[in-house]
Amino acid sequence: MPDEIRTVYYDAGLQVEAYRFVGVKQKFPPHFHDYYVIGFIEGGQRYLECRQREYIINPGDIIIFNPRDVHACEQVDGRALDYRCINIQSQRMMEIAQEITGRSYLPAFAQTVLYQSELAPSLREIHAMICEGESDFIKEEQFFLLMGQLIHEYTDVSACGAYEGGAGFQDVCDYMETNFAGAISLDDLSALAGLSKYHFLRSFTRERGISPYSYLETVRIGHAKKLLEQGTPPADTALLTGFSDQSHFSNFFKRFIGLTPRQYMRIFGNERQMEPVLPTKGAKGV
Repeated sequence: MPDEIRTVYYDAGLQVEAYRFVGVKQKFPPHFHDYYVIGFIEGGQRYLECRQREYIINPGDIIIFNPRDVHACEQVDGRALDYRCINIQSQRMMEIAQEITGRSYLPAFAQTVLYQSELAPSLREIHAMICEGESDFIKEEQFFLLMGQLIHEYTDVSACGAYEGGAGFQDVCDYMETNFAGAISLDDLSALAGLSKYHFLRSFTRERGISPYSYLETVRIGHAKKLLEQGTPPADTALLTGFSDQSHFSNFFKRFIGLTPRQYMRIFGNERQMEPVLPTKGAKGV
């Protein structure tokens, strides 16, 4: 069986990341991102669960995750996944919305899967231009045309309200996002929620679609990415984000991001606008 191949490019002009995953067969556990993901399937068939709804996705389908959309997926047809995606940070999405609608806000995409979308070829072309270092003019033109179509057709432009995700247990989530670098216990969180530990675990997971521990670790990974982008060494990043040691941090980071911390640093580690990350074997996480 061939090794999995995962490459990542950062486009400084568009200020987005382009991921390419080939040969992926692992089951991806429930997790979320603090940025938007717009992806498409090129090979394989996957079972996807997002926001407590189930989907079967195939080549030609586009998937869209809002920030904090909890999702998980696994293969169903025995073939490896061939997947591309573009990741857009929330601040950048606000700038894009400003360009397209004249108002700065975070659009909420209501539809997770766009089946056999006519926009898939355009998304594929833009992804290829990012990876191949295409000139900025044509790339930027195609990017904004695509984003304009997605925002106008799949969000409520008239609402223009910030996307917040699920509102349940917001105090608990705020506590984890503020105190992620320290020791946080189940006792702390259940006391804050005013529930027994058992009922808190069940209620939080049912409301948010992810366990409290997985939520905390995902928050920590999000902050770790920012530190690595700034050049903070992995060992220091592990300590600053609340992981018990560098090994635990590296394993968890690779599981959910698909790259080691040091591989991720290479994307932002020099003056080149885009840098490919070497293939990695046995990685996990979308």
